[in-house]
Amino acid sequence: MDSTRVTEQPTSFERPQPGVDPADPRGALLRTPSPARVPGTGAALPVQGRSGGEPPASGAASPGPASPGPTSPGTVTPDGSGQDPAVEPGSEHSQPGAGQGAGPDSHRPRPAPEGIPVQPDAGQVRTGPSPDGKERRSGQVTQPGRPTPMRRDGDRLRFVGAATRRIARGIDLDEIVMGLCRATVPTFSDAILVYLRDPLPVGDERPTGPLVLRLRRTDRIPAERDTEGGFMPVAAPPEPSELDSVGEELCTVRPGSALAEVLRGVRPVFTDAPAARAALPELLGEDGASAVPDGQRAILAPLRGRRRVIGAALFLRRPERIPFQADDLLVAAQLATHSALGIDKAVLYGREAYIADELQRTMLPETLPRCTGVRLASRYLPAAETARVGGDWYDAIPLPGSRVALVVGDVMGHSMTSAAIMGQLRTTAQTLAGLDLPPQEVLHHLDEQAQRLGVDRMATCLYAVYDPVSHRITIANAGHPPPILLELGGRAEVLRVPAGAPIGVGGVDFEAVELDAPAGATLLLYTDGLVESRLRDVWTGIEQLREKLAATAQLTGADHPPPLEALCDEVLDMLGPGDRDDDIALLAARFDGIAPNDVAYWFLEPEDAAPGRARRLARRALTRWGMEELSDSVELLVSEVVTNAVRYATRPVTLRLLRTDVLRCEVGDDVPQLPRLRQARATDEGGRGLYLVNRLARRWGATRLSTGKVVWFELNHG
Repeated sequence: MDSTRVTEQPTSFERPQPGVDPADPRGALLRTPSPARVPGTGAALPVQGRSGGEPPASGAASPGPASPGPTSPGTVTPDGSGQDPAVEPGSEHSQPGAGQGAGPDSHRPRPAPEGIPVQPDAGQVRTGPSPDGKERRSGQVTQPGRPTPMRRDGDRLRFVGAATRRIARGIDLDEIVMGLCRATVPTFSDAILVYLRDPLPVGDERPTGPLVLRLRRTDRIPAERDTEGGFMPVAAPPEPSELDSVGEELCTVRPGSALAEVLRGVRPVFTDAPAARAALPELLGEDGASAVPDGQRAILAPLRGRRRVIGAALFLRRPERIPFQADDLLVAAQLATHSALGIDKAVLYGREAYIADELQRTMLPETLPRCTGVRLASRYLPAAETARVGGDWYDAIPLPGSRVALVVGDVMGHSMTSAAIMGQLRTTAQTLAGLDLPPQEVLHHLDEQAQRLGVDRMATCLYAVYDPVSHRITIANAGHPPPILLELGGRAEVLRVPAGAPIGVGGVDFEAVELDAPAGATLLLYTDGLVESRLRDVWTGIEQLREKLAATAQLTGADHPPPLEALCDEVLDMLGPGDRDDDIALLAARFDGIAPNDVAYWFLEPEDAAPGRARRLARRALTRWGMEELSDSVELLVSEVVTNAVRYATRPVTLRLLRTDVLRCEVGDDVPQLPRLRQARATDEGGRGLYLVNRLARRWGATRLSTGKVVWFELNHG
């Protein structure tokens, strides 16, 4: 009778462990079908053994008559039992024979490509060493869900391939360490301890101080599991294992110690080696070292990155499990190498993310200023988590006369280069705002600065100046989307502002328009990432934004504007899943203004009588406002500031008092030199005016204008 040779691929590589499910995702195990049976006989095909003294994997027992051993490849006994006494039991070269009914469609089960070799199902017999040292079938039936040892190099290669892919999927440090633990427990070991250097060096950074290892993560086989691969509650706490006591939180590696020598050797070693056995107490402590099983049941693998050793991994097996083999050192070396290189990259990635976060915090304002007559709110969203900062920016800059400059801009791109250019343009805008230049002049100088930075440095910008006293706003635009004004009654309007050319084009003029800014209105400035995406054009997005603002204002009624923070959140809610193609910067300004009866304004001729007249005018204004308790302080400070102004001024000096939450006094003249606080000597007749202002005022300052300067101070009132 013709016989058909059928070879079964070994599908598991670990010795049975109690309570371990092959479907456990932490080991990435896949259950294989039951062994093929010979048609007509019901006999299961035996699996291939392994030589070298290693216990073979469990195979399928034939229900037919027993014979001394399996048949040799391609032979069938006359009685059809498939046994040949001439073949030594457990031989690696033994092949399963086919029954009489074997057909050409008989084939071996194959594991999934991404899977790790697994254990056979229930009902199979396992092999074990006989008392004489030879391996033979024991006749014992293995319990389902118990791993068996690796039987050939192909099993190890498949395991290493699946484990390294799992480790490589991690991006940050915790994901990589977790991937190493989940890939090795319970597939390769019963427990694992991962120690990493504390702190971890970054790139070429040379660590200082002693080598300190900190236990980053440990993983062990759960005590109880169900057959579906999930955790199962136990009625009583499981008995503690000897592996539960292994591990110390912190370990200092002494130079020249046994642990230092093992780490310097880089290669994984069995802990029964003299050097490794001497290193265990230093790594785990005396109690932890005594709990490590004897024999080749523990592997200490140094983790070496690109430059230096950054940690160590300890793989452990329980005493009842078969020990590690020599080839398992190669497996541990591959796992340690891939993990160490991944940790190195994760540390570098974390440093880049930290730099991006710091760059974002320094390029964008941490907090918005508290300006008189206006309330502010802002939002910033990067294009993606991997690029946390880009070229979008916003700013609010206090100006003399209680005015405020509102700026929003967008540099092309959202890379680190765009962020650097954005930072330079933002700094330039702040400097120009301090000179109190008109908005169109600010954009002109920004355009010149962009051309100095490079030929391809393009950006859009919108610059607006709000005056709370006159309730007017002046806006200049450089290729930026127009702002939207939400009035108190709920009407939202896209302001008609000349678009202008983007910053960096060069040779173009910018126009400024002056518009009304009624009290209670809200001005919304934004970048194109809010209104433009792959799914809609910019003008469609602007119209949707206008409708969103109007609908939000209707919810609070015609007499109450919506809260600024809630309004910003509602605006961002209009973003869809495909609308995050670019960075988003948003700046909302609520115009409260300053009522005319809270403002007092005078012109003073630069003469000797000006300080006395200033004191009388200030006293009358405070009496009218019911703030007589501040008269003495205000008269003294006004007299000192006006005296300094009329000493050098050639044109009339301005004096203005503003009553808001504080009392603000502003004195302006046509002299550009700013006053400086200095310590007057005992023989000096002057030089003490600013000293008094600094001691009595809540805060004070001086700002240079295009026509001179303004010196101001503020006082609290009850």
